[in-house]
Amino acid sequence: MSGPHMLADLWSDVRFRFRAIFHRAELERELDDELRFHLEHEAAKLERRGVPSDEALRRARLTFGGVDRVKEEARDARGVQLLENAMRDLRYAVRGLRSRPGFTLAVVATLALGIGANAAMFGVVDRLMFRPPPYLHDPASVSRVYLEYTFRNEKIEGGTTEYLRYLDLSRQSRAIAQSAVVHNAQLAVGVGEEATEMRVGIVSASFFDFFDARPVLGRYFNSSEDSLPAGAPVVVLGNALWKTRFGGRRDILGQQLQVGALNATIIGVAPQGFVGGDETEPVTAFIPLTTYAILNYPDFASNYSWGWLDMIIRRKPGVSVAQASADLSRAYGWSWNQERALDPELDAVTAAKPHATVAPLQQLRGPEGGRDASIVLWISGVAAIVLLIACANVANLLLGRAFGRRREIAVRLALGVTRKRLIAQLLTESVVLAFLAGIAGIVIGEGGQSVLRSLFLPKSATVGVLDDPRTIVFAALVALLAGLLTGFAPALQSGRSDLTTALKSGVREGGPQRSRIRSGLLLAQGALSVFLLVGAGLFVRSLHNIVSVKLGYDVDPILFVATNLRGLKLDNKDAFLLSSRLAEESRAIPGVVSSSQIETVPFYRSRSRSFSTPGIDSASRLGHFQMQMGERDYFRTVGTRILTGRGFDSTDRRESPAVMIVSSAMARKLWPQQSALGKCIKFDDTLPCTTVVGIAEDTKMKDVVNDHSMGYYLSIEQNQPEDASLFVRVRGDAESRAEPVRKHLQGLMPGTSYVTVMPMRQIVDPITSSWRMGATMFLLFGILAVVLAAIGLYSVIAYNVAQRTHELGLRIALGAHARDVLRMVLGEGLRFGLAGIAIGVAIALAAGHWVQPLLYDESARDPFVFVAVAAVLVLAATAASAIPAARAVRVDPSIALRTE
Repeated sequence: MSGPHMLADLWSDVRFRFRAIFHRAELERELDDELRFHLEHEAAKLERRGVPSDEALRRARLTFGGVDRVKEEARDARGVQLLENAMRDLRYAVRGLRSRPGFTLAVVATLALGIGANAAMFGVVDRLMFRPPPYLHDPASVSRVYLEYTFRNEKIEGGTTEYLRYLDLSRQSRAIAQSAVVHNAQLAVGVGEEATEMRVGIVSASFFDFFDARPVLGRYFNSSEDSLPAGAPVVVLGNALWKTRFGGRRDILGQQLQVGALNATIIGVAPQGFVGGDETEPVTAFIPLTTYAILNYPDFASNYSWGWLDMIIRRKPGVSVAQASADLSRAYGWSWNQERALDPELDAVTAAKPHATVAPLQQLRGPEGGRDASIVLWISGVAAIVLLIACANVANLLLGRAFGRRREIAVRLALGVTRKRLIAQLLTESVVLAFLAGIAGIVIGEGGQSVLRSLFLPKSATVGVLDDPRTIVFAALVALLAGLLTGFAPALQSGRSDLTTALKSGVREGGPQRSRIRSGLLLAQGALSVFLLVGAGLFVRSLHNIVSVKLGYDVDPILFVATNLRGLKLDNKDAFLLSSRLAEESRAIPGVVSSSQIETVPFYRSRSRSFSTPGIDSASRLGHFQMQMGERDYFRTVGTRILTGRGFDSTDRRESPAVMIVSSAMARKLWPQQSALGKCIKFDDTLPCTTVVGIAEDTKMKDVVNDHSMGYYLSIEQNQPEDASLFVRVRGDAESRAEPVRKHLQGLMPGTSYVTVMPMRQIVDPITSSWRMGATMFLLFGILAVVLAAIGLYSVIAYNVAQRTHELGLRIALGAHARDVLRMVLGEGLRFGLAGIAIGVAIALAAGHWVQPLLYDESARDPFVFVAVAAVLVLAATAASAIPAARAVRVDPSIALRTE
């Protein structure tokens, strides 16, 4: 057949099918007319042969084999029967659900909770672990590089690298096609009252080559502007900053903008949605790496001592992750030898064993994901369990409804509806319910995002469900799956109905099999609820244990005050005098109890200095020693207790003999069985001794769980560092005092420099975030699961009571006491509850092996938690059975005996 004829036939077929869908009534009339014509024509032929008219019409119909069959064959020939059946089933389902709004609302609400929880959780997990940054080109080939080495038999891991190391790896590797480094920092953008701290991307020029993100205005900076010795003072604005700060004006190119210490020229504007390499922590502007580094650390390109950069690479085509890791490990070994040439005391490559790991770009999927990644995945699984409980609950409701419709279904089967069509209709009904629940679930998920964001994502992250196509598609797929899961058992059971039994009025046979299915679903709900509540209990106790750890200092009443000079040049003496004035002035602020200059901050900034002590060959081999500096009010300000000796006082001046305070652990380690007071420590062989004058309680400085480091304190007056900060102790709520303290101290800052004031709680809380996440989410989902399970138990017991009304009336009529009926119904509910508890406890015990690493000082098989959970489930089962039991007791025998 020629091409034009084929196209003509194809077009004709398309037009015919279009008419079959959208002009069905017209085609049906034409089909009726055609069938009537053929029947009448055949009957007329028979009449001409002498057959009576009635008999002729009967024989004509027999010849055609039944008008309905012919119609069905004609409809099948149109090729749209499947779609027509689907539309018919959809209309039937909608009519049925509209006729029972209470049932529809209950099912939709139940499923919506499960779908909403999963949609909200997916939106967070997708951003944290799976979604590539916007505009990233060929995400599958892009990876993050992690480096590790061995020091004194301990693996030192890190996700950051030095600038020189980055250059070494880029030049020596044969497996990578592109490389870039990035560092995100909070910098003040603007001057005067407009100055606001924002997240700024400090990136190499090659960073932009990883993305298909053409600037909407101007250009990105190039390699010549990001090169030694100084780089160029330029900035690329993020789209959001361009619109909010500059009103989206197109005449801003060439204008100046203060970014941190850099007075930069605006050269471009990034497109909408381009926020850097991590969507969860969007940046508002981009500046060249070398330009920033020269201002803050002039020697960054001549040594390997400043590891501050995240390195990303694009693998060459055909290079696997394992091959890239091996190649970069070889390059790392070469770079290690280059560093060793500058520092001969560095361990040899054979001892240090430098190793590089190429991992996904998302940090939670890398070697440093650790506990947080495990918690996120566990909570995702918990959300899925909540959905399963909701599905089991809805399946139970649909089973009860299907059993109540058994006569209707039997009649339809008797009238010729095939079982296949019947199952399709019932599945359509459950999918329609799930679709409505999906819409409601998306709205619920949007509301739940605020809770999840506070637990999982930085405050700057923007998340949502309604404006996220990936999450909406996920919610739609979950809704479809939930519809099929909840409708499968009811549809299958309805399709197996015994017509003879079901058509007999008043017969109650056929229930036991359905009861077994409903009982199984009910047990599954109870068991999964137990598992979730056990998890919640374990994480809550673990969180209690972690927040009860003695840090050795107070957190809630402390403010951390940091100064940012923004490039203002002050010598060491003037910089120290500025921090001294700030400390003195802060003491006069209403609500301030005391303040002290400091140099390091727990969990935020740590430092140490090499030292020696007479009689000990190498103190550094005895462990890690963390340094802090303070003044006379330091220990009063932070709340660290002096156990023996004294703290700093007004006699510890620059010209006085050097003094120090050591922690109790450091005293025991260096001078076991001796008093540390009066001992000598030398930080330089040419300097006199620094004398120990006090012993303080141990503190946690770097890790709440595994911090085995020891601390010591030097007088800040005697050392006068240039980068001193402040601790300020306040009365009442520290967060509410932060802004008044900042405003008061800002007036003392010279030029464009400024102070940042942060409650200490904001620094410490992220350390316990994984336990807090686990406790909060397990508890929320556990409560939701128990509520759903209780509703499911109530529905089954209430349905059983309704089905047994005749039996209960007969029992009461024969003399059964109310307490016997009450005991019987409550006993049924408690049997379900206890069986679910037993199964759930077994599951929780089996899963304890995987949960244990996520807990702190808490056994995954804590008997107290298991007993408490069992008690809660027993109470829930009792409460769920109480209302049906009370209804059973009130059954009127005279009415019940007439009920059939």
